[in-house]
Amino acid sequence: MDRIDLRSDTVTQPTPAMRQAMAKAEVGDDVFGEDPSINRLQEMAAERMGKDAGLFVPSGTMGNLTAVLTHCQRGDEVIMGDRGHTFLFEGGGVSALGGVLVHILPNLADGSLELGLLESSIRPDDVHQPVTKLVILENTHNRCGGVILSKQYTENVGMFVHGRNILLHLDGARIFNASVALGLSAKELAGSSDSVTFCLSKALCAPVGSVLCGSDDFIRRARRIRKMLGGGMRQAGVLAAAGIVALEQMVDRLDDDHRHAKKLAEGLVNIPGLCLSFGMPQTNMVFAELTEKVTKTGKLIVDELRNENIFIGIVGPRNFRLVTHYWVDDFGIEKTIKAMKKAVS
Repeated sequence: MDRIDLRSDTVTQPTPAMRQAMAKAEVGDDVFGEDPSINRLQEMAAERMGKDAGLFVPSGTMGNLTAVLTHCQRGDEVIMGDRGHTFLFEGGGVSALGGVLVHILPNLADGSLELGLLESSIRPDDVHQPVTKLVILENTHNRCGGVILSKQYTENVGMFVHGRNILLHLDGARIFNASVALGLSAKELAGSSDSVTFCLSKALCAPVGSVLCGSDDFIRRARRIRKMLGGGMRQAGVLAAAGIVALEQMVDRLDDDHRHAKKLAEGLVNIPGLCLSFGMPQTNMVFAELTEKVTKTGKLIVDELRNENIFIGIVGPRNFRLVTHYWVDDFGIEKTIKAMKKAVS
C-alpha cells in the first residue's frame, strides 16, 4: 500500500533528477571554497534572494543560529514572535550557544508582530539594559497556519528597525511558497532583510540543506561561525547538486501543493466534528482540530489513520497539521479525506 505522509514537507525525498545530479556532481573541498557545486548553489541562492552572497548550511536551524551569532554579540537582545520557529523549535541555541537574550512578542494571526508593541520593546540606550540588536520575522509562518507575510509589512518593519540601527533577519524556510502564492519574487519579499535563510529540504525536495544569504561582509563573518558550529563540510557538492535542481525545477510547481492543501481543507471542513484552526490555507499547510462533539483523542485519530498508511502531524491534544508536498497527489488527498471522515465519525 502506498504511504501518504502529510506530517511535514520535510519528509520529501529527492526526485530522480536530483539523484542523477548528485551522482554526477563535481565536487571539491568547500571549507577551502573549492567545491564548484556548492559555489554555484550559493551564487544562485544569493541571486534569488537579492543578496551579495550565500552560505550553504546543513539545516535551517543552523542557518538561523549562524545569522543570529553573526549579527549579535553576547549580551545583545533579539526580538522574535512567541510562535516563531527560532523560539519554539531550535533548542534555545541563540541563548545557550550565543549568550543572546530572547525577547518574545505575541504573533498576530497573520504571523506579524504589532509595530507599536515592537517599538515599545526596543531598549533605550542605558547601561543597565541589553542592546536590542536584531528582529526576526518568519515567512511563511509555520505555527500561525502557514500564512504569508506581505511584502509591504516586511518593508515597513525593515524601515522601522533600520531607522533605529537594528538589523532584520528573515527566517524564510518556506519563502518560495510565499513567493509563488503572492506572484512575487523571493527577492522582493526578502529585500528589506539584512539576512535571510531558506530551506532546500522542505517543499523543494532536496535531501539536505538550507542557504543563508546576506552581504559579502556578513557571509564572510558567517562562514567563521558556521565552522565554529561544526557546519564546515568538505565534498558537499553532492548535496548542493540536489539543491541546484531544487531551485531550477521545484519552485514553480509549488502551486500544485497549495491547490492540494485547499482541496484537503475543503474536504476536512465538511466532516462533522472537524474544523479548520486557521481557516482556509494560504500555502501548503492545513491545521484542523476536533470539535467538542468528538470523544476520541487526537492521538487515537492519528493512530487510526496510520493503520491506513496515512501519516498526519499532531500539534496538540486535539489538533492536527497536514502539509502537502511533491509526493502527495490528488489520490492521496482524496484518500486522506475519506480516512479522516471514517476516523472522526
